[in-house]
Amino acid sequence: MENVLTAEQNSMVSFKSIREKIIIFGRMIKFHHTIFALPFALSAVVMAWRDHCPDFSDLFWILVAMVGARSAAMGFNRIADAVMDAKNPRTALREIPSGILTKKDAFVFVLISSAVFIFSAAMLGKLCFFLSFPVLFFLFFYSYTKRFTKFCHLYLGFAISLAPLGAWIAVTDSVSVSVAFLTLALMTYIAGFDILYACQDIDFDRREKLYSFPAIKGPEQAMKFSALLHFLTFGFLLIMYFTFKMRPVFIIFLSLIGILLVAEHKIVKPNDLQHINMAFFNINSLISILLFAGILTEAIVR
Repeated sequence: MENVLTAEQNSMVSFKSIREKIIIFGRMIKFHHTIFALPFALSAVVMAWRDHCPDFSDLFWILVAMVGARSAAMGFNRIADAVMDAKNPRTALREIPSGILTKKDAFVFVLISSAVFIFSAAMLGKLCFFLSFPVLFFLFFYSYTKRFTKFCHLYLGFAISLAPLGAWIAVTDSVSVSVAFLTLALMTYIAGFDILYACQDIDFDRREKLYSFPAIKGPEQAMKFSALLHFLTFGFLLIMYFTFKMRPVFIIFLSLIGILLVAEHKIVKPNDLQHINMAFFNINSLISILLFAGILTEAIVR
């Protein structure tokens, strides 16, 4: 009886340890940030639904591929930036610098996540499988762009904007002008708010000779550039409305997105960054959800 209890206790301890590890890895890669790009990928699936009806397995593997790719990219970024994160007071408590996870732990996590992404891509077809390798390269390479170019934010936007393009290819096995504008909208959207977020680290980036746009150009120029990028985001979505011949109901959602983009730039000032987290997490999450809701509603109305 005692041996049975001991076995059950060990099993419970093991399960608890695994659960805690999963939570720690999820915190390391900021899993909740998936909400920024995932609605764009799902929007591409809904748009592709007009002429190509994906089955449940397509949708499932697209979701798994999204999670795998993003997890691999974020895990790799945490490894590449571990030394710098340890020096920055804002990031010093991240899992690797604080010792909660080792680089070896993170490396194994990246390998597993990459394998999940590649396998998911293979389940979506040969083209997706072959494209999964350059996609991983683009995602990983972002971690080094801050070392040599102030346009690292645009590169991040480009890397993440491959998500809706990949989802479209998975469903249609082709590329369309309409999804190209959705991809450009995501690229400028991500780059714009990443520039705002980078304003928190201007002093650190300058001290470490890192090439963030705010560190090179200053907060005022950075916020103007961010506003321009978000203006382009709205423009690309508007062009998509016309090229894809969408129903007028989408304009309602697009108007709300425009209002939120303006609000984001109203509450974040060059000399006042206290609302940066509200702009970064709350407003941007809502924008992504509104876009998907708008495209889904338009499809239902159609």
